[in-house]
Amino acid sequence: MRAYIKTYGCSLNQADSDVARSILSDSGIDVSGSPGDSDVIIINSCTVKSATAQKILYELDNLRKAGRNVVVTGCMAGANRDLIEKHFPAAGIVTTQNIDMLPHAVSESALGRRVVLDGYKRLDRASLSKPAECTIAKVPINDGCLSSCTFCETKFARGPLNSFSEDSILNAVRYSAAHGAAEIDLSSQDCGAYGRDRKSDIAGLMKRIDGIEGDFKVRVGMMNPEHMRRYLEEMLSIMEGSDRFYRFIHMPVESGSDHVLEGMRRKYTVEDAEELIGTIRDRLRDVTIETDIIVGFPTETRSDFDDTMEFIERARPDVTNISRFGARPHTAAAGMEQLGRETINSRSNELSREVRRVQRDLNERHIGSKYDTLITETTGTSYNGRNMAYKQIVVRGSNQFIKEGTHYNVVIDEVSANVLYGHVAGN
Repeated sequence: MRAYIKTYGCSLNQADSDVARSILSDSGIDVSGSPGDSDVIIINSCTVKSATAQKILYELDNLRKAGRNVVVTGCMAGANRDLIEKHFPAAGIVTTQNIDMLPHAVSESALGRRVVLDGYKRLDRASLSKPAECTIAKVPINDGCLSSCTFCETKFARGPLNSFSEDSILNAVRYSAAHGAAEIDLSSQDCGAYGRDRKSDIAGLMKRIDGIEGDFKVRVGMMNPEHMRRYLEEMLSIMEGSDRFYRFIHMPVESGSDHVLEGMRRKYTVEDAEELIGTIRDRLRDVTIETDIIVGFPTETRSDFDDTMEFIERARPDVTNISRFGARPHTAAAGMEQLGRETINSRSNELSREVRRVQRDLNERHIGSKYDTLITETTGTSYNGRNMAYKQIVVRGSNQFIKEGTHYNVVIDEVSANVLYGHVAGN
């Protein structure tokens, strides 16, 4: 029997797909690289953004019309069972908490029988993780979160915080390093909340990972401000004293307006976020700070949006991901009076121009610098890598001597808002 996995969404979903591959392989089910020669297609779904959800539903429509056997897992399986059944009534459903039972659902689907596994249980998915043998491995560290944001549907999909055991995570990291991973991404809905439901925390986990032998870098995933601030000093001390961890912080602020943050039910202020950014930059000389901004939240006035524009100018994040608000089913924000799409699109375009200006201005200071760069991807026409601050560096061309998973000294020649372009020193 053969199954094909199609993954939508975030790094945590990608980590879950690695878990799924491990479980299926251990059960004797081949994981195919193509849907055409597969008996069952597994859709690892995402429900964060309306556009992504619509793509998934469109694909389910097409798969139903084609008569394919389908099992849906991921966030949509937990939060939007009604939508899945509307578009593909015969599709099997396996929530993330039941991914250990995925082989059973796949086997039944291949026989034309539908299985729904959606009961809640605390599953240590890291204990099931054998990340794919590749340059970048993704290791899940916890599920769920401690927040209750009014715009987010993921809480309905993944439930309350469920931190995986440190030993399971460490074993997954060791496995990845032993099987060729040069970069390991710790993935989570909120890495900053890790361990709050057990006697652990993200800083303690980082200390133990730092002690693992091997030549690999670690990227710590997204951390919400309200939880990250509890362990920030310890985390920064670890990053200062170790070459193991990228000097990279992904902290989603979501808005530069306290009025909007209150409506989102985010438990911090803009001043809190700026203080955290200041502390990070004071402690780490070379650091990349990434944030997320939602444009067009229902309570956002023009004045609120102007506050966000000013926040970007003051805080000057190295990377800002912009999302146009789209109401998700079952959320409190879906019941609020919505802004018009024209207003949301106009503000998004305006903010995008400001973000590109700030990011390019920040990147220009790197021209002429030389960085130790880990090459993590080859495209045939270029080589993509990261320096210690997790800046994206691209070496154009096709050079036979450049190998994925290897470090090179790269001199930066030019930049864009998102990328540093350079050449390998001596070539």
